Amino acid sequence: MMYKKTILDNSMRVITVPMKDNPTVTVLVMVEAGSKFENKEINGLSHFLEHMCFKGTTKRPGMTDIALELDGVGSHYNAFTSQEMTGYYAKADYRHLDKILDVVSDLYLNPLFPEKEIEKEKGVIVEEINMYEDLPQRKVWDIFGELLYGDQPAGWSVAGTKENVKKMTKKDFVDYRNKFYVSGATTIVVAGNFDEQKTLEDVNKIFGGIKKEKKGSKIKTIEEQIKPAIKIHMKDTDQTHLVLGVRTFDVFDKRGKILQVLTGVLSGGMSARLFKKMRDEMGICYYVRATDEGASDCGTLAVSAGVDNKRVKEAISALLGELKRLKTEIVSPEELNKVKQYLSGSMYLSLESSDSLAEFFGGQEIMNRPIKTADEVRQEIESVTAEDVQKLAQEIFVDKGLNLALIGRFADTKEFEDLLKF
Repeated sequence: MMYKKTILDNSMRVITVPMKDNPTVTVLVMVEAGSKFENKEINGLSHFLEHMCFKGTTKRPGMTDIALELDGVGSHYNAFTSQEMTGYYAKADYRHLDKILDVVSDLYLNPLFPEKEIEKEKGVIVEEINMYEDLPQRKVWDIFGELLYGDQPAGWSVAGTKENVKKMTKKDFVDYRNKFYVSGATTIVVAGNFDEQKTLEDVNKIFGGIKKEKKGSKIKTIEEQIKPAIKIHMKDTDQTHLVLGVRTFDVFDKRGKILQVLTGVLSGGMSARLFKKMRDEMGICYYVRATDEGASDCGTLAVSAGVDNKRVKEAISALLGELKRLKTEIVSPEELNKVKQYLSGSMYLSLESSDSLAEFFGGQEIMNRPIKTADEVRQEIESVTAEDVQKLAQEIFVDKGLNLALIGRFADTKEFEDLLKF
């Protein structure tokens, strides 16, 4: 699994990942621009802009023009926005690389932002926000973010507020794009079956003439917590959705692979501790999982679950019990080996397609991390010891970093306060 990194004269980065005999190719353009780059008045603009790039370009003035070309070659295409990045991609039969490169680059470089389409899309995004409000298993993550980070970019929704969306204008899009969609903040990834030399020449021809500009910056996340914290969103739901988590560290921390293994012990498949405890033994939930997330300036390890409304306290106690075990009991050699094999095997399986490889390499580059291949990641996972896992658990599973977000038929946080302690 080889890759090549090329830096154009204007500081734009190009990652090529050849996959011999693969039937597909993916073009992914990523930019260091997301909701963490917004102020409160324009929160949601990064996401709205991503939508608007599909509403017409100088070469393809309408959304239908864009869709017809991509649909005409059977392409899978979309875009995404997170707190730290935005990405635009298309995947197709490798014979159609020229087409998807032309369309994706056009979306990125030449959006028109027609005012009539802006007004129509406001309704679309408002309904997207409404949809998320009606999905408590997703909404609870917004509550968790608000709990941890409060009124700063890391604590705001990527989609923004309905009030903000309704006020946005063409000038907002143009100003934001001019500030953040610049050469030094952009990475282009091509993965799959392609002629590497020709593709590099084509990319340079398309993107190389862009003026070199300095990257826009974002406000550093502030973390302040001295005791366990709880935030409840009251809703008449058939089950209670919760996120129980702790603060960890940023994506550049050398303990990252230890955290990944620790998370794997908790949630590495149906044989992992949380699934066995919560579903097999207690029959208290349908889904339960642990995830670790590292950003450029903060990080979390969190457990999410949807549980019986009458057994919420029981569920929280059981989850905390599993976290405490990692502090007090060393993971056995057999379990540790199983987790490592699970993590490595799952990673390789997830990287079988050209689009997943594009995101794997592009995601590392856009976060300005040293790029590692899957084999290098596997070696790091293999090097983690049981003592490493226990030491990290003792460092992060502490009362002052403990947080509980909850959506359900509850109004008072006090009834959960006594439970939140290690």
